Amino acid sequence: MDFTAQPKPATALCGVVSADGKIAYPPGVKEITDKITTDEMIKRLKMVVKTFMDMDQDSEDEKQQYLPLALHLASEFFLRNPNKDVRLLVACCLADIFRIYAPEAPYTSHDKLKDIFLFITRQLKGLEDTKSPQFNRYFYLLENLAWVKSYNICFELEDCNEIFIQLFRTLFSVINNSHNKKVQMHMLDLMSSIIMEGDGVTQELLDSILINLIPAHKNLNKQSFDLAKVLLKRTVQTIEACIANFFNQVLVLGRSSVSDLSEHVFDLIQELFAIDPHLLLSVMPQLEFKLKSNDGEERLAVVRLLAKLFGSKDSDLATQNRPLWQCFLGRFNDIHVPVRLESVKFASHCLMNHPDLAKDLTEYLKVRSHDPEEAIRHDVIVTIITAAKRDLALVNDQLLGFVRERTLDKRWRVRKEAMMGLAQLYKKYCLHGEAGKEAAEKVSWIKDKLLHIYYQNSIDDKLLVEKIFAQYLVPHNLETEERMKCLYYLYASLDPNAVKALNEMWKCQNMLRSHVRELLDLHKQPTSEANCSAMFGKLMTIAKNLPDPGKAQDFVKKFNQVLGDDEKLRSQLELLISPTCSCKQADVCVREIARKLANPKQPTNPFLEMVKFLLERIAPVHIDSEAISALVKLMNKSIEGTADDEEEGVSPDTAIRSGLELLKVLSFTHPTSFHSAETYESLLQCLRMEDDKVAEAAIQIFRNTGHKIETDLPQIRSTLIPILHQKAKRGTPHQAKQAVHCIHAIFTNKEVQLAQIFEPLSRSLNADVPEQLITPLVSLGHISMLAPDQFASPMKSVVANFIVKDLLMNDRSTGEKNGKLWSPDEEVSPEVLAKVQAIKLLVRWLLGMKNNQSKSANSTLRLLSAMLVSEGDLTEQKRISKSDMSRLRLAAGSAIMKLAQEPCYHEIITPEQFQLCALVINDECYQVRQIFAQKLHKALVKLLLPLEYMAIFALCAKDPVKERRAHARQCLLKNISIRREYIKQNPMATEKLLSLLPEYVVPYMIHLLAHDPDFTRSQDVDQLRDIKECLWFMLEVLMTKNENNSHAFMKKMAENIKLTKDAQSPDESKMNEKLYTVCDVALCVINSKSALCNADSPKDPVLPMKFFTQPEKDFCNDKSYISEETRVLLLTGKPKPAGVLGAVNKPLSATGRKPYVRSTGAETGSNINVNSELNPSTGNRSREQSSEAVETGVSENEENPVRIISVTPVKNIDPVKNKEINSDQTTQGNISSDRGKKRSVAAAGTENIQQKTDEKVDESGPPAPSKPRRGRRPKSESQGNATKNDDINKPLGKGRKRAAVSQESPGGLEAGNAKAPKLQDVAKKAVPAERQIDLQSIMTSAWNPDELFSESSLTESEKLKVKDHCS
Repeated sequence: MDFTAQPKPATALCGVVSADGKIAYPPGVKEITDKITTDEMIKRLKMVVKTFMDMDQDSEDEKQQYLPLALHLASEFFLRNPNKDVRLLVACCLADIFRIYAPEAPYTSHDKLKDIFLFITRQLKGLEDTKSPQFNRYFYLLENLAWVKSYNICFELEDCNEIFIQLFRTLFSVINNSHNKKVQMHMLDLMSSIIMEGDGVTQELLDSILINLIPAHKNLNKQSFDLAKVLLKRTVQTIEACIANFFNQVLVLGRSSVSDLSEHVFDLIQELFAIDPHLLLSVMPQLEFKLKSNDGEERLAVVRLLAKLFGSKDSDLATQNRPLWQCFLGRFNDIHVPVRLESVKFASHCLMNHPDLAKDLTEYLKVRSHDPEEAIRHDVIVTIITAAKRDLALVNDQLLGFVRERTLDKRWRVRKEAMMGLAQLYKKYCLHGEAGKEAAEKVSWIKDKLLHIYYQNSIDDKLLVEKIFAQYLVPHNLETEERMKCLYYLYASLDPNAVKALNEMWKCQNMLRSHVRELLDLHKQPTSEANCSAMFGKLMTIAKNLPDPGKAQDFVKKFNQVLGDDEKLRSQLELLISPTCSCKQADVCVREIARKLANPKQPTNPFLEMVKFLLERIAPVHIDSEAISALVKLMNKSIEGTADDEEEGVSPDTAIRSGLELLKVLSFTHPTSFHSAETYESLLQCLRMEDDKVAEAAIQIFRNTGHKIETDLPQIRSTLIPILHQKAKRGTPHQAKQAVHCIHAIFTNKEVQLAQIFEPLSRSLNADVPEQLITPLVSLGHISMLAPDQFASPMKSVVANFIVKDLLMNDRSTGEKNGKLWSPDEEVSPEVLAKVQAIKLLVRWLLGMKNNQSKSANSTLRLLSAMLVSEGDLTEQKRISKSDMSRLRLAAGSAIMKLAQEPCYHEIITPEQFQLCALVINDECYQVRQIFAQKLHKALVKLLLPLEYMAIFALCAKDPVKERRAHARQCLLKNISIRREYIKQNPMATEKLLSLLPEYVVPYMIHLLAHDPDFTRSQDVDQLRDIKECLWFMLEVLMTKNENNSHAFMKKMAENIKLTKDAQSPDESKMNEKLYTVCDVALCVINSKSALCNADSPKDPVLPMKFFTQPEKDFCNDKSYISEETRVLLLTGKPKPAGVLGAVNKPLSATGRKPYVRSTGAETGSNINVNSELNPSTGNRSREQSSEAVETGVSENEENPVRIISVTPVKNIDPVKNKEINSDQTTQGNISSDRGKKRSVAAAGTENIQQKTDEKVDESGPPAPSKPRRGRRPKSESQGNATKNDDINKPLGKGRKRAAVSQESPGGLEAGNAKAPKLQDVAKKAVPAERQIDLQSIMTSAWNPDELFSESSLTESEKLKVKDHCS
């Protein structure tokens, strides 16, 4: 029944009254006037209501009869009656009147209609109280109005909007949770009819609906929100245009005054989108416009809104509106930080609710993971980890890769979040296996990555890795069997670097336990100044192992004071670090100590937190005797084949080997936990296995843990001894070494045991069967080192008669001439392996004796020097292969370096021998340089080598491989920092500054570079550039900080050296001139790089007398040995015409010997000699470009690294340079004798020519410049990719051996067409006398074969042979 569907009310009805002018009342109802009481009025109105309720529209007579009554009820008396019951009854009557008289209302006056509907609206407020006795009448009123759509009459009124607004507000205000669905349905019917059948919705009426969606109103009345929500859904087609107009006014035109809700537009959009996206079809393009606003805060608000719209679970906005989605993604790169931050936060919800959008988000998250803002990088991690923890399938490998990268972030907060997030993923998907094997495989890399972080320098990183290991990788709260199973298979599946990191972690924890144990021991001693000083040093060491060492020092001192006062606390700490402490006891001790130190009045206690850090590091939460027993049982199951190895993704062999390696590591840190018959029986079983690695590890475990076997377990002892003897005689070299050390460590009658091994081995040595020599030589060497008093003398005879005479001075086999400079271990000939072990035996023998009374060390050093001078081919019979010579050079250089670690031998190493040893770091073979540098660094970092050996790293500036230079620089940084830290931590070290202070390396470096075989002409700018590069390679690291005015100190050292002479050649003016020239270059570099070097030096430096003479009293050397022009060239880096493939080998020749010539650019890396096409210099470049060799790519993972040489087209050459090159091309055969340079020869014997004597080399390639030299390659050159093809492009030679690069033709373009003899002749002629190295005396005067070893039984002919060799 719809009023609007019918004609307008007839005006004829307006004046209808009864004939007598009286109002007709229903039967039984008396007149209703203001003269009756209220109760009577209510009684009579109820009867009227009943009458109207019973009437229907078809009762025409009654309608006519009661028309006056209907008009009477609309009078002011009733509409303004103070009694609410009266008003309710009147409203019900009026509602029925509208129903009965529909479609013609009995009221024609617009004002009267307005008053009536406002009156009815006011009565609807009574719906609020559902418990009211009159609620049913209010409900009847609502139902009647809704069913008849009575309010539609108001459309004809001019101010109908006022009525509708009042009605909507009333209905939204009265709705509550006590109403049933019928009430809500009638309200909806009433309001929806007004919206859908009207001409439009005004802004005020729209506001009355939308205000219920604002969060503040929504929280106050949830039912009004639900009502508005359903109303909007029902009227979406009609109201959408009105909503669009509202947002257009506010968002686009900026007319916020159109509505009081303007400030809530984004909240409204969010709610409207959630109700029905169709409500916003016209609004979304307006949001795209707002996303590009110039106001950052406005963009932020829109981004927050769209993040909710795109991220909501059921939203398909991203697919429906791609332009808006792409525009929104652009805000990830917004200039405003909060906008980027909000965008990143959104990504988490989007990944979880819309996995299909992950691909779109990945690239933007990648960029934000490198955002300069720490908070944004942090939230990127949180976003990805949150989604991954919900479901790993939600994030792809690339997203996890971003988290992986951030584990190395420069900010601790970001690193911590990344590491903890990855740890949680690992525990959930790998440890607990919540998503199956596929998910576990996807994140299996996490364990390795987390442990790799232990290599970082920050103590915070190390502590967090330890925490992660204890809580996530191997949770310490698991039962022992489960915990050890977890550790067993984790260790077996780690990569080698992660294994090293885990081993280092246990080592650091064990070391910290030792420091705490020593601190407790100091507490037991009587108080003294020495005790207090030692205790202070120990406290500082402990503080360095805690976060924020500065604050930690104060807390550690406080803790130490508490320990001194509380004996019970000391006893708890002693129990905690006791070797017999179990994991459960450790847990109890930690809790007890923390309880005693806790302060209830101080919720946040930094002191207690620091102590907890210390306790967590030293507490044995994983390993005890029970744990070791469980590990051994697991390994036994793997041996028996009953373990779950395959299910855990590990092969049985790997499980056994890794399990034993794990036990070996733990035997260092927890040796007491191994002491049980059951454990040792299992280890004996491992000793009998065929796997060499397993047996070797088992022996080492016995060595570390078996100190009580002899007394407590005699049965184990009797079984173990014959096995160790067998391993020492016929095992692998590693097994032999461990067996000898094991016997020496755990048996009291070790002299007898070692003699039973030494005697048969020394008698059975046979150089004709080299493959059977290696193990005996290892055993004999270690026996002589461990028991020198007993075996030093017998060993001397073995050394003289067998090691030198039969083994080292003879080549019984002919090596394979394949041109390679390095071969894998398995391809090295047994004879060379035996010779390498023979060299090591000599060193071990001398290290055991620790004295040079018999002059054996001098003879050994001369022998090792001769091996370096002869490039490894001591006999010079040319029977040994290039790769084997590389092995022997490495062994000889390493042997000298090893002997230098013993003070008594360091004193007798001559400067010439030191320089020979140093040149190994520039060897032509890449692997020799690499391994030698590693050994050098390892010895220096442990402060085992004298400071002068650190100067060797300066020569690494000439290495053509970028990775090697970078490695050398890192080694220098590490060494210098360790030495400086050692001086700070050890006050007594100030007495030994000459051997500890890093700056004192400068005089050694200057002396070494002055004797550089490549430095032949003191005024040659190219050679001076080389010197300058080497100096700066070291000085750059030393001058990073000007500690204690160190810049002025180094300058003073260089100036003082100019007042002395070279102790090595004091009377040679040319040598001294070179020394002073290097000093001037050093001074030039120091002055140019530091403005602080002109200050006064804090102390007068002391120069090493071994290398420099005492300054003469009246000697003044103020001469400048480099011209001003040269100085400018060195500092400005004006490019020089250098060959792109710098020559890298130094001549180490003696008189009458074939000169050392530089290796070809095709020789390092893969170390095979082939012809390479070279590129000429291309125009003027910077000093760095011109001074470096061509950029090459090296794969350090290859057995033989290979580098690609980039080629520059000739057509791009500068005309002037091109002219020079053409000139060089016509004169390639000429030798530049004035610079002391050599013609090109093929590498050390021209293997390439020997291999391809009948082949012709393409001569159409561009000729090389005439000035190649060693040094780094140009940084501008592109670095080629590594290749495995040994026959195409080979790495650049960088050694000091003969493998040469031509001065005119570095790539050896002519060499391929020449014959080897002629090339050798050219090489011999090309070396002038001034190019000869200063170490000639090594072979002439320093090594007298008659005095090589006093007991040597060389025949006269053999002695003559050696003498000829020396000459």
